[in-house]
Amino acid sequence: MKQIQLNVPDGKRVEWQEVDGKTIAVLVDEEVKYDRPVTERIKTFEDACVALNKRAEAGDETAGDLLADYESNRDNILCKEMLACMKLFIIVAALNDGWEPKFEKDEYRYYPWFRLYTKDEYEELSEEEKGRAVLRSGSNAYADGGVVYVYAHYASSSSITHVGARLAFRTSELALYAGKQFAEEFADFIFKPRDNEDSE
Repeated sequence: MKQIQLNVPDGKRVEWQEVDGKTIAVLVDEEVKYDRPVTERIKTFEDACVALNKRAEAGDETAGDLLADYESNRDNILCKEMLACMKLFIIVAALNDGWEPKFEKDEYRYYPWFRLYTKDEYEELSEEEKGRAVLRSGSNAYADGGVVYVYAHYASSSSITHVGARLAFRTSELALYAGKQFAEEFADFIFKPRDNEDSE
């Protein structure tokens, strides 16, 4: 067997792949190795930025692009929901550790599930909790602009969700963790009412 020596850029590694019946050497992104699980490393938005920055330094272009978009736009975005959405993209990317949904048949994707309250349950909430509620329903209600499509029927006695968004997680455990750990960020995006200062 012959041996060759190659100079490989930082953040890349050589991988042998079969292409059109031929074995060729391909440069692929090097995985960033961590000593702790992602749920122990990513507890704040700042943690997510640090994780993506490490991946960007190792050659992950998507991670770098997400951070660059946020940095260049955060001071100019007047719509709080858009800024919250950008933060969530960073958080989701950091928690997924490089996994991205492909939206292919038989691919499983997971999302945080947020509860819809009945009228009686809603009345028992504090004023702060009420400010974070998705909606109040009498007979029918729906919210189709958030993480997932939510539909509640007959005073929230039954509900379904479908039509997922790109804020998807690779495991149900990550979705549950994100929904609890980053509840404020999700609330800023889809639950918290807008300030009416600029509304007519």
